[in-house]
Amino acid sequence: MKPVRAVPLWWVLLLVSRLGATRKGSPEEASFYYGTFPLGFSWGAGSSAFQTEGAWDQDGKGPSIWDAFTHSGKGKVLGDETADVACDGYYKVQEDVVLLRELHVNHYRFSLSWPRLLPTGIRADKVNKRGVKFYSDFIDALLKSNITPIVTLHHWDLPQLLQVKYGGWQNVSMANYFRDYADLCFEAFGDRVKHWITFSDPRTMAEKGYETGHHAPGLQLHGTGLYKAAHHIIKAHAQAWHSYNSTWRGKQRGLVGISLNCDWGEPMDINSPKDIEAAERYLQFCLGWFANPIYAGDYPQVMKDRIGKKSAEQGLDMSRLPVFSLQEKSYIKGTSDFLGLGHFTTRYITERNYPSRQGPSYHNDRDLVELVDPNWPDLGSTWPQSVPWGFRRLLHFAQTQYGNPPIYVTENGASQKLHCTQLCDEWRIQYLKGYINEMLKGGKLVSQSLGNLCNQQSDACCRAITKSHADGDGDCGTYSLHALHTNLRSSPDAPPSEPELRQGYPFYRSIFRKESSGPSSFFCLEGLYTFLVSGSVIMGFFCCCFVLA
Repeated sequence: MKPVRAVPLWWVLLLVSRLGATRKGSPEEASFYYGTFPLGFSWGAGSSAFQTEGAWDQDGKGPSIWDAFTHSGKGKVLGDETADVACDGYYKVQEDVVLLRELHVNHYRFSLSWPRLLPTGIRADKVNKRGVKFYSDFIDALLKSNITPIVTLHHWDLPQLLQVKYGGWQNVSMANYFRDYADLCFEAFGDRVKHWITFSDPRTMAEKGYETGHHAPGLQLHGTGLYKAAHHIIKAHAQAWHSYNSTWRGKQRGLVGISLNCDWGEPMDINSPKDIEAAERYLQFCLGWFANPIYAGDYPQVMKDRIGKKSAEQGLDMSRLPVFSLQEKSYIKGTSDFLGLGHFTTRYITERNYPSRQGPSYHNDRDLVELVDPNWPDLGSTWPQSVPWGFRRLLHFAQTQYGNPPIYVTENGASQKLHCTQLCDEWRIQYLKGYINEMLKGGKLVSQSLGNLCNQQSDACCRAITKSHADGDGDCGTYSLHALHTNLRSSPDAPPSEPELRQGYPFYRSIFRKESSGPSSFFCLEGLYTFLVSGSVIMGFFCCCFVLA
């Protein structure tokens, strides 16, 4: 989740005034398309380990970089909260599966905790058998309820000992350690898991963890750290994919992909070549940064040119953007069986040149400004804005840019402000109604097929507690249909709390039941976990997932 960059007030006023003169919504953007999703289209749910499990030091689990980050007590996290208990998901497996089953969920996406399985992060040191049993039992419980597991290997929670000993993703050795970890997961769970995601939103992990320091591990290596981290993450992804392809695919018959998040970038002035170029650059620095090496073998040319030029102007002998060797390019290209895509909102983009003398940074390398239209619907939160038409444009961009790959849209949703205790979430209904409809338009109105499509509304609990703004406000959102709780149990012996249903629950359920008339259609909905974001209030989140089989 990313706030719009602060720019001088006169600049914002000038650009906002230009929006009215240059941007008018087309009838196509404003229209609602009535139709049905094709046969085989299914709905599911999702979460991630650190954001939900709790039990941070129980049953042999080692610490993660997020445990260290939230325990630092230095104002890095909103309210100095931790995820020591989180949603208590480690002790609520059966309860959660019941909720999923009641909602007729067909898929459930969750992440494995690397330090729960390998306390030091290194397989040769120790495998935590209790961690393996926990996930094995969870997978069995899902399958027993006819729920297909979609498993993410890494959702930001790197083992802390790898950070302390090797510098985390700044060290290329992480790629080998990740491959060994992935092999353990393929070996232990691959007989039942057929959909694997190597990394979830690695761009945010690199940018917020190694550039701004707003996320774990909290490093501020401006203009260098994020590029190096991303370089090693891409290599790690490729190693895991090749390991599965050569060792496990023949017997397990599964798929391995990656999940990348990106908002749509729309030229502020569609008649300005500079704004058009800036919007394209925004997408390449966001989505293309990771997708282009995987689908084309190298970083986008605009990234290589811009960062190389700025690096030279800053007196550096070589570009701050690392270089893949010819062998590495060939090794990385084609290492994805599907493209996971996360999307929340849209930004208007305009050109703005930042002098190289301001110093190296990801922000300055892009030479652009992100803007929001004040006329976009206000969801009562600082992020995101509801701009449904950007969703279809991003899907179309991904299709055409990367050779029409199978696309799983792994994150989408609308948050609300912290401390909201109302069950009425009409604003969320309107948000998802618009975004779901744009996805439907994409399949009906665009000449290319959307291919295999999966959409999951973001779990985003981690973002809900993270101090991700300079002023400390943070992204205080909740994404839940199962609403607020104030009596989260702190141990497995405590009685569970009963979930309350938001207004959106029957709305989504009615959509899925209406759409599920086809013999091969699967539709479902989920809002199951809750997350402690202030001393007395538990906030929840909602996730949904669509797959076109």
